[in-house]
Amino acid sequence: MKVAVFSDVQAVLPALEAAIEHIESWHPDLVVMAGDLVNRGPDSGGCLALFDRMRREHGWLPVNGNHEVWVLNCGCTEPASVGEREIRRFADLAWRQVADQADRLRGWPDHLCLHPPEADAWLHVTHGTMAGNRDGITPGRSDESLVGRLPEGAALFVSGHTHRTHRRRTQGMDVVNIGSVGSPFDGDVRGSYGRFTWRGGQWHTELVRFTYDRERAAQDFETSGFLDEGGPMARLVYLEWQRAELLMSGWRQRWQAAVLDGDVSLEDSVARYLRDRGLHRAL
Repeated sequence: MKVAVFSDVQAVLPALEAAIEHIESWHPDLVVMAGDLVNRGPDSGGCLALFDRMRREHGWLPVNGNHEVWVLNCGCTEPASVGEREIRRFADLAWRQVADQADRLRGWPDHLCLHPPEADAWLHVTHGTMAGNRDGITPGRSDESLVGRLPEGAALFVSGHTHRTHRRRTQGMDVVNIGSVGSPFDGDVRGSYGRFTWRGGQWHTELVRFTYDRERAAQDFETSGFLDEGGPMARLVYLEWQRAELLMSGWRQRWQAAVLDGDVSLEDSVARYLRDRGLHRAL
């Protein structure tokens, strides 16, 4: 039995197209998309349409990510403040890109469990952990912090969310983070996904890195309206994509509350954050 799992496409269509080609060449029995197909990139609508076609024609399965939840929420709730409106401009753009096909996003499960024929070696897929789709597993996270956040009785636990590949064994199971198809945060701009093979009475893991047309993806960021309509946060997201480095969490810790309270503009907060990190000339 062969299972491919990928995650965190983040609306980068050339990366999704390359991942599909790579995965199909392996001829898996099942393919799971483990969340964050949309948002944080230039073409949420194109990525949703392409994945939905693979779902309908080839039986590929989705799992909810935090960005699916957020984009759908943007479609039905108004920002509570000027600061929130500015912060979520790129997510509101993603909503506008998927609005006419939003039903294809609804009803996705938070978890998928499967097992090989005639074996109880459960493979559990979710976006984060059992604590939620924003609870990611990074290489620096301790085993102790995962107690109560992994499923009981699984042989293999697969997640994404952090955009960093990672493997460990804890609580009697293999734990694998498959990284990101469209926007890795480990300094390696190549996309990643996981191949899982049931062989010889156990699961075998292979983490795969692949290249895609980043020049075309960069052009998509420029021509799609993402950078212009998405505001300062979209420019920060683009810099993350360029550098394969997480930046937004640092901004949130330092500046988000002040922007929401109206103490500083989003534009100024992003400029000051990048200047403090020596990245003000990068955009």
